[in-house]
Amino acid sequence: MATPAPPGDQRPLEHPEVRSAIDLLEAWIEGQRVARELPGVSMGIVHDQTLIWACGFGWADVERREPATADTLYRIGSITKLFTATALLILRDEGKLHLDDPLTAHLPWFQMRAAADAGTITIRHLLTHTSGLPREGAFPYFTDSRFPTIDEIRARLPAQERPLPVETRWKYSNLGATLAGEVVTAVAAEPYVDFVRRRILAPLGMTATLVATPEPGHPRLATGFARRLLGSAPAPFNDLRGLTAAGNMTTSVADLARFAMLQLRGGPAGGAQILAGRTLAEMHRVHWLEPDWQAGWGLGFRVLRVRGKTLVGHGGSVRGFRSNLQICPADKLAVIAFVNSDDADIWPYVDNALEWVGGAIARVTRPAPPTADPTWQRYVGRYRNAWFDLQIIVRGGELVVIGPATPDPLLATSTLKPIAEHTFRVETTDGYGIPGEMVTFEVDPAGRVKRARFGENSSERIETWEDR
Repeated sequence: MATPAPPGDQRPLEHPEVRSAIDLLEAWIEGQRVARELPGVSMGIVHDQTLIWACGFGWADVERREPATADTLYRIGSITKLFTATALLILRDEGKLHLDDPLTAHLPWFQMRAAADAGTITIRHLLTHTSGLPREGAFPYFTDSRFPTIDEIRARLPAQERPLPVETRWKYSNLGATLAGEVVTAVAAEPYVDFVRRRILAPLGMTATLVATPEPGHPRLATGFARRLLGSAPAPFNDLRGLTAAGNMTTSVADLARFAMLQLRGGPAGGAQILAGRTLAEMHRVHWLEPDWQAGWGLGFRVLRVRGKTLVGHGGSVRGFRSNLQICPADKLAVIAFVNSDDADIWPYVDNALEWVGGAIARVTRPAPPTADPTWQRYVGRYRNAWFDLQIIVRGGELVVIGPATPDPLLATSTLKPIAEHTFRVETTDGYGIPGEMVTFEVDPAGRVKRARFGENSSERIETWEDR
């Protein structure tokens, strides 16, 4: 049973290719849910600033036969860390901290045994999981489900030891995220929960999202289930207490979509734009790269390369719940998936939504090919300088510069975007080129192009490659 939620602007869904991809995804999810005996699944797809599709499958509460929907609340575990990172970047942008501040500059009480060469832990290390800290505080809370207070975590820190020096490798740490939340509290001079509510949730309109632990009987909260191997009973209800900043939040697909939309916007900070576009791009950029170059960490965000595209996001787990948020900034696309079962492998739901529906949306929303300006023909031709030869052609409705002597002239093309008469801006993925700089064509009194100035240097126009 699928329970759709009415999205806002559904224009991409009006296209048959996208609708077909949605039909495929819905059929597959329902088949997976039944075959794997999962209680409920809720998912949503964001395109730019619109939740274009959202749907629930199965049950938020099996006993009461309460359907799962896009408004059902799920505990999202470590997706909370994205909100902690956002809080730190808000404070950074206000000049109240620096990412390379030592942790002890804001938490002078932090003490932990470490090797002499372990290095100084900074806020940046916490955000990129390169601090070398233990994964957890000194308690077996994932065994006995008894989570400590922050005071109890602090009291045990001096007895713990840092396993690795900073920046040895990435090493996921819930303890590190907990300390990051304590930095927010110290710098903002208000509790972490209040800061996140006031500075993130309220401006984004995330009215259904909870930072503190919800009551177990909350009417909109899905019931989480333990592994079938352990009897498939409702899972123990955990209050993460001192680890709130690492994984305690609760939200719905419809509410988390508002946070996803933020990641797809730009412009200066203000109002619902709680972080400037430049800061968001900084958070999404790789700050720690794994040796295989297929994954790494931004500032709080896990960064992945999947099928040639860059995804940023985070997954989450608490007892009875699995969650994932993945964002493709280049395609202005995000996928949200929640399941209320410890048995769920959440990644395939997100991955197939990105491939099937995201791929269809990218194809049908791709801009129409540009139309070349007939006057550009005056610039078409061969150009030479002492270092190399260039050729300017019209390709795909655009004015393009290629290196005809290279083995693959399409490997690093430059596109010329018109700015003024005889003046163009260079767009290229080749950082060795002059992206963002100007190309100016010089003409003689008869209007014939004589040379092109690329940035500060010129190339003379020639008639044939044999010209000297």
